[in-house]
Amino acid sequence: MPLKFRQVIFDLDGTITRSAPGICASAAYAIDNMGFPPLPEDKLTEFVGPPLMHSFMRLCGMTEAQAAEATRLFRERHSVIGWKEAAVYPGIYELVYSLKREGAIITLASSKSRGLCVKTLEYFGLLPFFDGVSAPDEHNAHTVTKQELILAALKVAKADACMVGDRVFDLEGARQAGVCSVAAAYGYGSAEELASCGPDATAADPAALRELLLGDAERMPGFFITLEGSDGCGKTTQSRLLKQYLETLGLDVVLTREPGGCPISEKIRGLLLDVSSLGMTDECEALLFAAARQQHIHDTILPALARGAVVLCDRFNDSSIAYQGFGRGLGDWVRQINARALEKCTPDLTVVFDISPDEALRRRLGEQAADRIELSREALQRRVYEAFISLCESGEKRYKRLDAGGTPEQIFDNLRQTVIKLFTSPPGEVE
Repeated sequence: MPLKFRQVIFDLDGTITRSAPGICASAAYAIDNMGFPPLPEDKLTEFVGPPLMHSFMRLCGMTEAQAAEATRLFRERHSVIGWKEAAVYPGIYELVYSLKREGAIITLASSKSRGLCVKTLEYFGLLPFFDGVSAPDEHNAHTVTKQELILAALKVAKADACMVGDRVFDLEGARQAGVCSVAAAYGYGSAEELASCGPDATAADPAALRELLLGDAERMPGFFITLEGSDGCGKTTQSRLLKQYLETLGLDVVLTREPGGCPISEKIRGLLLDVSSLGMTDECEALLFAAARQQHIHDTILPALARGAVVLCDRFNDSSIAYQGFGRGLGDWVRQINARALEKCTPDLTVVFDISPDEALRRRLGEQAADRIELSREALQRRVYEAFISLCESGEKRYKRLDAGGTPEQIFDNLRQTVIKLFTSPPGEVE
């Protein structure tokens, strides 16, 4: 169906992000440092949405000068930690993704500082979808109105645009600006507050908002991301961090592993890694990996992708190519025995964590006892490392080589940005 609105203007807090925890904690910090009595939790949540100056004066009885200082204190905490104490409402990332794919113009109109808005959208992987951010800067932070912000965000005729927000300021600003107002009833405004504004439409939740804006338009697809590298490269830790991050985007995330990932494949994993299986031939090992992979794809990966989930897999077929194909010297036969299972399951992105074999061995043995595969010759691990690097240099676009020699925080930030590029790049390409 054609887009109902050519342009959708979003508010930030309470519409895109569930930001109350960081806002409430930062407001409480400012109030305490100003020497004012603490506010109960239900009052602190009223800081979400309206301009801070207005809230400090209304809720705490501050003068304009005091409210200006409280706003500075609020931002002192919020700019460091509070802005990250948030999450995208489930369904909103998919909505924005689909709106952009359908050709909509997407902008933001928020009373929060422009720098904070841009930083928040970037962190949660939404900034590439937005065509503009209308928000106060240091020169007009206390004087600009929501109407002015909406008008500044407008890029089409007023009749072709709507403003989506969860507070009276958003809806009244939309009416004053002459654009359609859509109340996000899942946000922080009460039912009475929203009804008093007489919005043109109301969405009870992000699913209803999607129905209103997009109808039955095609949804965001599932994404299959594999994480590879030599043993000890840190990919397992990073895969867990990535899962937690993607869940803050409101996405359905499945974290799985190979060998394993479903009951039958987990039984095969136990056999493969059991030190009592030292007599296993290289060919038997490769066939067991392939068998576990076929069942894993059938039982776990394909069903999750079909429902639009992001699947994160700690090792996949590239590990078989590196370990059994190159490491064990079985060559292209490994690709052949996996070909049937992989017909319908090629990763959209394969992140290879690059760390020297010597450093990987030091990390690995410092964490746990070696299993059967880890007891193999050190030369095997070096061949495996060289195989992964060769795959990265093959020219296939899905491979992304990631330096795994930094701090966990540095590695994760690079990983986060790599995954967001997958979501925001044209299908089949990762910039």
